[in-house]
Amino acid sequence: MRLAPSSRPASSGQRGAGLTSLPGDWLNPEAIPQDRVAAEDPGGRARFGTMSWIPFKIGQPKKQIVPKTVERDFEREYGKLQQLEEQTKRLQKDMKKSTDADLAMSKSAVKISLDLLSNPLCEQDQDFLNMVTALDTAMKRMDAFNQEKVNQIQKTVIEPLKKFGSVFPSLNMAVKRREQALQDYRRLQAKVEKYEEKEKTGPVLAKLHQAREELRPVRDDFEAKNKQLLDEMPRFYNSRLDYFQPSFESLIRAQVVYYSEMHKIFGDLTQQLAQPGRPDEQRERENEARLSELRALSIVADD
Repeated sequence: MRLAPSSRPASSGQRGAGLTSLPGDWLNPEAIPQDRVAAEDPGGRARFGTMSWIPFKIGQPKKQIVPKTVERDFEREYGKLQQLEEQTKRLQKDMKKSTDADLAMSKSAVKISLDLLSNPLCEQDQDFLNMVTALDTAMKRMDAFNQEKVNQIQKTVIEPLKKFGSVFPSLNMAVKRREQALQDYRRLQAKVEKYEEKEKTGPVLAKLHQAREELRPVRDDFEAKNKQLLDEMPRFYNSRLDYFQPSFESLIRAQVVYYSEMHKIFGDLTQQLAQPGRPDEQRERENEARLSELRALSIVADD
């Protein structure tokens, strides 16, 4: 049984993000027996500290049952996926913060223009009223385009990130199952070795035979789980590029459309200003001159 995090969501370019499939039954939470899973940490992940062989620990076999190269390969591949999980969570969180800030900015701009419209100056000066009305229209247009951009990012970037992240708990549980199988394998291997070292009497040979029979299916179970994860973890890691590329293409397109519209909106607003050609330096000098006149009034003069 295979599980896909999502179908590809639609975007402005009729493309979206999503995997057609992801490797392995370890992505299916229903396939995970809960009764054989060790207690998990708050993140639901198996940590390599619990997987390391502890010298002289009771119940550990003398025989190296998992080659060190295999264990290193496993830890390397799983470490890459743990890092990918953290990066996916962080990116999703940062994208949400960014869109929330964008919306807050445009909403604040609309409120400022509305506050200006209610200013008594607008009742006394027609030119000022015309300028603020033009500003209010521009801010509302900006807010509308900003909302459209945020909706697009939510649909084609944030939601695919969330769906991709939902796969990792099943992966982490599969690693726990592999760790449990490894512990069972080590325990039974140590049991076999214990009887192999004893004097070969009839009862000992019978117990040795029984221990070997118990070991065989446990060893096969671990090797199957280990092979599946070693085969499929690299495939899952490499699939991230095909999954996320459409999302980030959509993000770029949404930003390009938004800022193109902002260029038009503020270009139109500039044309409606009374003196669009005045440079900022001139405006600053004029404001300073007016401020100096106000400061010269007796009611604001320093004592």
